[in-house]
Amino acid sequence: MRMSSEEFLQWNAKSITLLAMSGAGKTTLANKLPREKWFHYSGDYRIGTKYLGEAILDNIKRQAMDVPFLKDLLRSDSIYIGNNMSIDNLSPVSSFLAKVGDNALGGLDLDEFKHRQKLHYHAEVAAMLDVDDFIDKADNIYGYKHFINDAGGSVCELDDDHVLAHLAKHTLIIYIKTSAEHNQTIIDRAKSSPKPLYYREEFLDQQLTEFMREHNYHDTYHIPPDDFVSWVFPRLFASRLPRYQAIADQYGYTLDATEVANVANEDDFMQLIATAIDQQSR
Repeated sequence: MRMSSEEFLQWNAKSITLLAMSGAGKTTLANKLPREKWFHYSGDYRIGTKYLGEAILDNIKRQAMDVPFLKDLLRSDSIYIGNNMSIDNLSPVSSFLAKVGDNALGGLDLDEFKHRQKLHYHAEVAAMLDVDDFIDKADNIYGYKHFINDAGGSVCELDDDHVLAHLAKHTLIIYIKTSAEHNQTIIDRAKSSPKPLYYREEFLDQQLTEFMREHNYHDTYHIPPDDFVSWVFPRLFASRLPRYQAIADQYGYTLDATEVANVANEDDFMQLIATAIDQQSR
């Protein structure tokens, strides 16, 4: 969606998609907007509750069935298992994605890992295509004036022009661009606490091959899962930055993460976007 700064400021019912890596400040920014006016749509939450909800619970049940005490209770319907997912707690999605590598260290076989990656891909596509429906629901059911889509960090990996065109049709796409110093902070944090991630299959295959060659592994079964994630994250991060920028250049606008961090309220955010529109429309 393209518009002038004046059109943006006068837009009566604003709909915005935020793009950036996790840690760039998307959710922090969204939480600074008045909750009574802005509907906060989390792509990851939609993925976990709607499109991967059953698969997530099945995975938890599968683990529970390995414990004889829990197995008996589940088989007799004496207990049930649910997840307590929220926008602020998306751990069930991460637990389902998991990491590739040694089963004894919590890793998955490569085939199962890739299967879950594909499920996540289709779930993320579906969650982004739901945005227009939720814009309508936010207004017509809940009475929210404005809408913000806190998109997952892997949206840039989807390679689906239909999804991007859909988001651009219904929302103003904003990319939060981090500085080199901020990038290093995100990388250091991710390496010290490796979390499950989504990878394009071509990227995954290339990086696994290089990692195994560099560390003398002959198969994925013996890879320590955390070691691979820590090793690959800087490469994944570097590969995503130009993808975000390309999306912003074609469909939206770019904001500096340092300036975003200084946003104190809704008015600050609106003015920051208006200024970016003026500067990037020349």
